[in-house]
Amino acid sequence: MDMTVATSAAGAFRDAYGTEPEGLWAAPGRVNLIGEHTDYNDGFVLPFALPQHVVAAAAPADGPGWTVCSTFAEGAVTFTDTEPGGVEGWAGYVAGVVWALREAGFEVPPARIAFASDVPVGAGVSSSAALESAALTALVELGGLDLPVADRPALAQRAENVYVGAPTGIMDQSASIRCTEGRALFLDCRSLQVEQIPFDLAAAGLAILIVNSNAPHQHVDGEYGARRKACEEAARILGVPALRDVTPAGLEAALARLDDEVMRRRVQHIVTENQRVLDTVELLRAGRIRQIGPLMTASHASMRDDFEITVGQVDVAVEAALAAGAYGARMTGGGFGGCVLALIDADRADETTAAVERAYAEHGYTAPTAWSAVPGPGAARLA
Repeated sequence: MDMTVATSAAGAFRDAYGTEPEGLWAAPGRVNLIGEHTDYNDGFVLPFALPQHVVAAAAPADGPGWTVCSTFAEGAVTFTDTEPGGVEGWAGYVAGVVWALREAGFEVPPARIAFASDVPVGAGVSSSAALESAALTALVELGGLDLPVADRPALAQRAENVYVGAPTGIMDQSASIRCTEGRALFLDCRSLQVEQIPFDLAAAGLAILIVNSNAPHQHVDGEYGARRKACEEAARILGVPALRDVTPAGLEAALARLDDEVMRRRVQHIVTENQRVLDTVELLRAGRIRQIGPLMTASHASMRDDFEITVGQVDVAVEAALAAGAYGARMTGGGFGGCVLALIDADRADETTAAVERAYAEHGYTAPTAWSAVPGPGAARLA
């Protein structure tokens, strides 16, 4: 990670509180290699952690309550009442973590925390989960709380779902907390079992180019919630616990039982996307990284046509990357903006980026930003 972020967090702590932090804790943003909107359908996902992080500089506080500040917002926020709705804005994600810990029966230590981040906001790389995960990791260690790592993602998700009000699945927090370096995290969102899948891009002469479309998205809105509601209603009609239980072999029969055309498309995406995750995992286990490209591209087409969560900027980025020779490309994240992943030869990053920039200029879009990424580690103490 870029240690500049850690230095910024420590400096913000000193400036705000006039003393040194007891420690620094970092949690990464994430991208999802494949498996979009499958998480809240009890399905499968395959994210990996980014080199960009949220860093929490923290120390116990003498008085009651929690005070938080950051380099990305003015002023400090102090709260003692952690009931949902009590704290809004970015600090609400931290208050939500405190609330979720207390709801789970933990004595959360009063603390002062300063945050810094280089995780792009609104880009679909889960800056909110990184914030939650950094706060959670810091508070657990400050308080000596007996909360196993495997149990932490569900608690952070509860903070986002109930306190913040974003109906996200468990993938983002799982990736930020449980990813390991050089691997993609294969997560079964029903059993919460994980497998660390080898994903050594450098050894294969490959890279993942991440293109920030600069079309920001928001999860706390009607569109994401509408997709989730449609999936849950379809599962109810089909008499299954979740759409994960509809197999590709049974898809045609399932679709025939649904009267609503939009709902049929939503179901088709989830069922086929789950299978694409499983197929991608099998290829990666065999070391056949290049061959996952067509699965990535098919995933994007499904998000565009069946789940209808892409926008012009991400579609153009995918098309331009593929035209420039990418093995596969897809939008990542909840949709309606965010980032695109392109699987490319490592020496073609500049060429691919330039192709996307030209396509954006031709469409009159705000210029994108791009960088190459390799799978990094999850949340951890830095100092």
